Amino acid sequence: MQITRSSVATVKGPADWFTGDVYIDAVAAAPDPSRVSANLVHFMPGARTHWHRHPLSQTVFVTEGVGLCQRRGGPVEVIRPGDRVLFEAYEEHWHGAAPDRLMVHLAINEGDEHHAVVHWGEPVTDDEYRAEPAG
Repeated sequence: MQITRSSVATVKGPADWFTGDVYIDAVAAAPDPSRVSANLVHFMPGARTHWHRHPLSQTVFVTEGVGLCQRRGGPVEVIRPGDRVLFEAYEEHWHGAAPDRLMVHLAINEGDEHHAVVHWGEPVTDDEYRAEPAG
């Protein structure tokens, strides 16, 4: 058993990855040979990722608030606490908070053989973000 005491500061998500205020708490970065990492990501109302994709899949588990997510070409989906979203390898997508609600999720990622976890794209436009959610 190994206990790691919290010593890593919360960091603000960089503007070249996110629109709006986003804060990241590193939860896990397993030692080699594992390539799994997990982050607790806090999105303030209206904040969201840019379009991005992962060389391997990503799982997002919503812990608080109300969020939105979308894969390229698909409808915007509403996500709530307890929802799990699996983004397939190389599936271009974004996720973030609803316009008037914060959203927190646990993001679980696995790096490829070069430890690459994510490939970032362009910002999600306001029109894309404000599209009517499915259902």
